[in-house]
Amino acid sequence: MRRVPIGLVAALALALPGAAGSEPARVFSAEQRAAIIEILREALRTDPSILADAIAAMQAAEQDVERARLREAIAANADALFRDPGDPALGPERARVTLVEFTDYRCPYCRRMHPVVAELLRREPGLRLVVKEMPILGPASVLAARAALAAHAQGRFPAFHDALMRLRGEPDEAAVLQLAAETGLDPARFRRDMMSEAVTRRLNANLQLAQALGIQGTPAYVVGEVLLAGAVPLERLREAVAAAR
Repeated sequence: MRRVPIGLVAALALALPGAAGSEPARVFSAEQRAAIIEILREALRTDPSILADAIAAMQAAEQDVERARLREAIAANADALFRDPGDPALGPERARVTLVEFTDYRCPYCRRMHPVVAELLRREPGLRLVVKEMPILGPASVLAARAALAAHAQGRFPAFHDALMRLRGEPDEAAVLQLAAETGLDPARFRRDMMSEAVTRRLNANLQLAQALGIQGTPAYVVGEVLLAGAVPLERLREAVAAAR
């Protein structure tokens, strides 16, 4: 089946009434424009894949632009992403590769990914995981994020983070206080740190960073120059880590 080249379709489309720019309208007569329209209509009738190809090409171009924008955003925010000493982190401090996870303890997909990320760390002993609390699912999410950062202030983040991800039910005040007791946290300091201005600043900084990167939900992972959104298969994460390495 004969196909009209996408470049030709685009060139002809510019000649149509209402297309960007007015120069083509002065080049073609009304009869010529009518003939061009009929050519396009006939081409699309006989080979509808032309339109699909054109849309695919447009989407590919948009994806290229978005990848370039993301690379620039990651580079511009590299210190805040990968090297903020105040962030909770798991794995070796001087790892060759750092994976950044934006997470919400009330997000079911974050909970689903928790064992996947744990397995990734087990299989990639040279990988460092930075956890960015991104509470976007309501007051209980904010409370849980504050609690996790308060646990981090006492050096107990890994155990508390794991307990929160495995928690059944809502991470309300009673639940986080119970987890704090179970993980050996000082209760008075825990309550104080939860509501501290330092924790507030960190949560705000995380949300602003997510916005700068175009992250709209959790979980989201940044490694190297790549952003992976949603529940990502283990092998896809390992591929991204290998590419960053």
